[in-house]
Amino acid sequence: MNLQSNPGKTGVLLLAHGSPDSPDDVPEFLLRVTGGRALPAEIVAEVKHRYSLIGRSPLTTMTMRQAELLAQELRLPVYVGMRNWKPFIADTLAAMQADAVQRVVAICLAPQNSRTSVGLYRAALSPADGTALAIDFVQSWHDHPLLIQAFSEKLRSGWENACQEMKTKVPIVFTAHSVPQSTITEGDPYERQSKETAALVAPEAALEPEDWTFAFQSQGMSGGAWLGPTVEDTILELKRKGHRGVFIQPIGFLCDHVEVLYDIDVGFKQFAENIGMRLWRAESLNDSPVLTAALADLARQRIPAFAAKP
Repeated sequence: MNLQSNPGKTGVLLLAHGSPDSPDDVPEFLLRVTGGRALPAEIVAEVKHRYSLIGRSPLTTMTMRQAELLAQELRLPVYVGMRNWKPFIADTLAAMQADAVQRVVAICLAPQNSRTSVGLYRAALSPADGTALAIDFVQSWHDHPLLIQAFSEKLRSGWENACQEMKTKVPIVFTAHSVPQSTITEGDPYERQSKETAALVAPEAALEPEDWTFAFQSQGMSGGAWLGPTVEDTILELKRKGHRGVFIQPIGFLCDHVEVLYDIDVGFKQFAENIGMRLWRAESLNDSPVLTAALADLARQRIPAFAAKP
């Protein structure tokens, strides 16, 4: 886009976790995730193994695609910054300044606000060199109507197919990434917002209360108490109730990556099969037009405030 047609020189910045380019990059990637704290060799090896099974995470490629679609919708420049891998947030901020962008609407592609995710993204937007970019940071958007619609559409189509295959209703488990329990006891809104997203998607998809439940997935491997219940415990409970299948709807992720392609498609699916159950998953939002519309609406709500400034 020609920035001369954008007198406020406003850009949009999509923030994501980042993903290594290959299994060989996993050790360096994990050091960035932990802030330089070395993890036990067996944990590093396990993470490398998981990435090797899925080839590579499409997170970066899909986030770039989401940015491209959003730029087309907004007719504004849209950038991508990753917290733990390339393109790093600091490098993207420098690129925005080089492009003469002065005002930024920053949207974290984690709709539910957690100190351990969204809070760290916000901190990364404060460069040490004191460069001045006016940044309007979207704190959370877990209940945005278009986000709810996007999840509902993916859920409904996949769930109906699963029910047809089983010839009965298949219970649904909404999931979000677990976080350390300590962050929640200190007032973090993440647990509440994750469950609120699920509670909004369910009626949008015309579910009955008995059709679904909620669990946290992808608990950390390095110890300590993490939010539960786990997906595995939830599947076991559904098995005890006589169910022969389970449908997973991850509402904390906006595109395919290792927590979806390995944790759900490999780990949970194998766990279910080992106890005689089948497992299905809703498609990720990825390049959903409704997701693009949700992101565009978030940006448009904030751009007028920038336009009013000198």
